[in-house]
Amino acid sequence: QVQLVESGGGSVQAGGSLRLSCAASGYRYPSYYMGWFRQAPGKEREGVAAIDSDGSTAYADSVKGRFTISSDKAKTRMILQMNSLKPEDTAMYYCALNTDLPRPSPVWFGGAWYVKDEYDFWGQGTQVTVSS
Repeated sequence: QVQLVESGGGSVQAGGSLRLSCAASGYRYPSYYMGWFRQAPGKEREGVAAIDSDGSTAYADSVKGRFTISSDKAKTRMILQMNSLKPEDTAMYYCALNTDLPRPSPVWFGGAWYVKDEYDFWGQGTQVTVSS
């Protein structure tokens, strides 16, 4: 059974950094992509960043240059390094997994990696709060 568990959220002042981690288990898919999403109160869940099994990455414009997505060599853990945090980054952050990787990869060519309905599995979320 696929399981995604996020950790690393917390409270930080504007300009600070946090490192989110998503531990993935229970699956062996040779081709897939994973994403980080966030949802603030009263707002839609939005895509933040994604990485595919080839190592391609994609970012929302709002986080480019500040956030970095990566995965470990075993591809069992996905990381979101968040720097220069802003109050508007405050949200619940979720990791998600799509168990298939279309060709060309939507992460590589800027396709619908940011659409939440494209993902098959979700974690429970971790809260990030940035104060001004």
